[in-house]
Amino acid sequence: MSSSANIPFLDLVTPHIELEHELTEVFRQALRTGGFIGGPMVEKFEAAFAAFCDAKHSTAVSSGTDALRFALMACGVKSGDAVITVPHTFIATTEAISQSGALPEFVDIDEQTYNMDPDKLRDYLKNQCKLDASGKLISRRSGRPVTAIVPVHLYGQMADMDAIEQLTEQYKLILIEDACQAHGAEYFSAKRNRWMKAGTIGQAAAFSFYPGKNLGACGEAGAVTTNDAGLAKHMKILRDHGQSTKYYHDMEGYNGRLDAIQAGLLQAKLAHLAKWNEQRRERAAEYKRLFAGAGDVLNVPHEPSWSRAVHHLYVIRTEDREGMMAHLKAKGIGTGIHYPIPLHLQKAYVAMDYRKGDFPVCEKIAGEIVSLPMFPQLTSQQQARVAEEVLKFARAGAKHKPAMAETAELATANRLA
Repeated sequence: MSSSANIPFLDLVTPHIELEHELTEVFRQALRTGGFIGGPMVEKFEAAFAAFCDAKHSTAVSSGTDALRFALMACGVKSGDAVITVPHTFIATTEAISQSGALPEFVDIDEQTYNMDPDKLRDYLKNQCKLDASGKLISRRSGRPVTAIVPVHLYGQMADMDAIEQLTEQYKLILIEDACQAHGAEYFSAKRNRWMKAGTIGQAAAFSFYPGKNLGACGEAGAVTTNDAGLAKHMKILRDHGQSTKYYHDMEGYNGRLDAIQAGLLQAKLAHLAKWNEQRRERAAEYKRLFAGAGDVLNVPHEPSWSRAVHHLYVIRTEDREGMMAHLKAKGIGTGIHYPIPLHLQKAYVAMDYRKGDFPVCEKIAGEIVSLPMFPQLTSQQQARVAEEVLKFARAGAKHKPAMAETAELATANRLA
């Protein structure tokens, strides 16, 4: 690739070309056996993904949204409940909560990690909830019983799980991880004195294998991990029309099965995931080096000492987000925004009656974030170009700030005169 060639935000072509033989062999196997739904390919992937996550069980499903929905339902979340999560996430998090019959309620995020702020969660549980006569925790906002907490491991970095888990235990709540962007991410649990992978701390955890994820299918796919055999069995029944045995339905379920071909493709890719994650860590370290000393003009990702992130996305913050994106686009550099409008301000949730200013940290961050190119095959030369153009724009903007401020001050003085 020449030094002037466009730099994509994400490269979904190169890894598939590199693995073309392995991936096409999956199709051949399916065609020769007629195994398209369930069967050995799904079971092998479930076992392999559980092992990768250090979990005892994995249930493969049709999407990350189904993964979280089935996890919530199997863990006991039901119609009329309230479930606490964050407003800074993709809407699939709250869709899954709503589709389980519950109402999502929000707490603000930490300004450095962009994940659930344990202090805000503690305040919510203490001051925005009450205990009824039976000892149930009731949301003052909705009047619903609060039954679960769903922290989101956003951008490939885990939330501060010890602090969140302590609150779920204190208030007797279900803890389910939204790990859809965190395949292989790790958290050092001081409580257990060891590193733990995403998908092993809560009662269950949801993963998405949307094509752009660190482990992506060639279509839609998801999985739930858990250490509870009963939960895993329940989710296998939920995903397959409520069947415990063919044509024997213990309950109404869903058509949420993972196609065998997608499972086979994921199995082939899973063997490379640890290497890809390490390459992402190297790319993140290179960005950090390139942006060293630029803290006065932009914010780079913060990785606490207890975190080993897998950098699904590399997200910086700048005051003139639209201007920077336009500049980078003009230079042939792809970018993204994850996510521009917090969920509590989305039209889909207007009936919840949240207002601008309810979650100030989330709202501030949503107006400043820019996702830069991040994928395992990104080269150091490409990163150098990205960093050069980012810093060029950011520093030019910083130079104009004093002049702009002086102009505004002069205009105000003229008006008063």
